[in-house]
Amino acid sequence: MTELIGGSANGSKALQRQAFARGQTTMPGRKPGQRKVEILQTLARMLETPRWEKITTAALAARLDVSEAALYRHFASKAQMYEGLIEFIEDSVFGLINRIGTDEPSGLRQIEKTVTLLLGFAQKNPGMTRVLNGDALVYEDPRLQARINQLLDRVEASLKQSLRFAVQQEEVPADIDQAAYANLLLSLVIGRWQQFAKSGFKRDLMAMWPEQWKSVLNSF
Repeated sequence: MTELIGGSANGSKALQRQAFARGQTTMPGRKPGQRKVEILQTLARMLETPRWEKITTAALAARLDVSEAALYRHFASKAQMYEGLIEFIEDSVFGLINRIGTDEPSGLRQIEKTVTLLLGFAQKNPGMTRVLNGDALVYEDPRLQARINQLLDRVEASLKQSLRFAVQQEEVPADIDQAAYANLLLSLVIGRWQQFAKSGFKRDLMAMWPEQWKSVLNSF
């Protein structure tokens, strides 16, 4: 995983997230909670394997060279481990989406930057793509997929808000169906994530996006 820091946390929690985003496995003085970060980093790296198979706690423990009991000293269940990954995604993605909303005055530019962010995040964090598209959550606790669904609903709501700004700024016609366009854009992102994962992460997620964005603009 490459460096992509998200969220507004501070102190040791922020340091842990920064270490996670960099793929760093040690920190000076072994900060409290660092072992949990190492477990999550390892799980994310295992999800990056092109020929992915369901990850067991036994396989994860073996990769870390610890016992399964050692894993459960830090997480009550594998579902909690995946929740840790989802929290990282939420903090990273929505921290940056909020920054786009604050810094970018144009509604259309907000949309373009948000979609670019979503595609770029997945390309930089391929293991997270399997969480976002649900592959890693098959046969896991249903609440994990429900949380991803909520995350996607929030993304769609953010795109709809940007479209609303674009209408107010007269960048797009006032009579467009904002909900339909927001869903279309989200569907494009999810489809690209799916192609990326199914290609074993060989497909370039950003390829053709500039041309596709032009097509979106021409459709208004």
